Amino acid sequence: MRDVRTIIGEPDPHGWRRAFLLGGAGIAAAVAASGTARAQAAYGTRSARSDVPVTHHHTASVEGIGVFYREAGPTDAPVLLLLHGFPTSSHMFRNVIPALADSYRVIAPDYPGFGQSDMPDRATFPYTFDRYADLVDGLLDQLGARRYAMYVMDYGAPVGWRLALRHPDRITGLIVQNGNAYEEGLGAFWDPIKAYWADGSAERRRALNVLVAPATTKFQYTDGVRDVTRIAPDNWVHDQALLDRPGNADIQLDLFYDYRTNLPLYPAVQTYFRQHRPPTLITWGANDQIFPASGAHPFKRDLPDADLHLLDTGHFALEDKLDVMVPLMRDFLAQRVAPRLRGSGPAIR
Repeated sequence: MRDVRTIIGEPDPHGWRRAFLLGGAGIAAAVAASGTARAQAAYGTRSARSDVPVTHHHTASVEGIGVFYREAGPTDAPVLLLLHGFPTSSHMFRNVIPALADSYRVIAPDYPGFGQSDMPDRATFPYTFDRYADLVDGLLDQLGARRYAMYVMDYGAPVGWRLALRHPDRITGLIVQNGNAYEEGLGAFWDPIKAYWADGSAERRRALNVLVAPATTKFQYTDGVRDVTRIAPDNWVHDQALLDRPGNADIQLDLFYDYRTNLPLYPAVQTYFRQHRPPTLITWGANDQIFPASGAHPFKRDLPDADLHLLDTGHFALEDKLDVMVPLMRDFLAQRVAPRLRGSGPAIR
């Protein structure tokens, strides 16, 4: 595993590492300086323009379901698909999207029942990971995204694995952040959920209501984080407001139950890893109690060339380790993914 200090100390011609270390002001300064230099080269010193990537917010109808998604970057650039976890939405990628969209077409959907996507009635819509994969697949078809790298986190992993098993040749690379493909990663946190899987009883289901309670939502953002001042409270306020919508708790309990269907897929996913060897970057919050680091190490059995970085943080690593993770992602995309995409769009710089 590469020491983070060596990463930060490497040459940084575009100023991104330095900018992220300086925080929001540094990012703004780096972007402004970069934009000004290009503007002066193109137009002289009389004018300057901003090159800050703009994120667009859309809703597409996929099989009659309104699927909200965020999109940024050149439409002819290589595609990076961002798949979110529980209990959040594409909101979790709000900061990383503009950091990558200068050279990538970034697409981040919300699953039904999450974020700004539709929340159809459970009586007519099955809340399952199979169904989510169907809709994300359909959205990508509508958007003409035929090949893409994937960032998978938490629930994003079982959605992404289903896409990879359906279309292995479409996947250009994987960024895995606290998302399981091995049973070693299902520790004590999962015991009450496994008990529910065993009998599906109403009593076991009621016991899981604690997982949609405000204290648990906040816990997911703050547990294992060394400096909680880096975590915006808006995160758990935003997520809890959506969890508290009438009927949403039952949707989440349906998904907890359906999660049992992921484990039988793991052998097929592992076979996919071995046969197709997708370039893989693993950036894992090592202090996460939900998906602990024991779930990160097994990837190296089937993907020995994967870059594995255990970060000193918890479940939602992007919230406090963005300054570390963005340089890792940019380097990975440039060195491991872009060479596979020559001729299909601009390289990642």
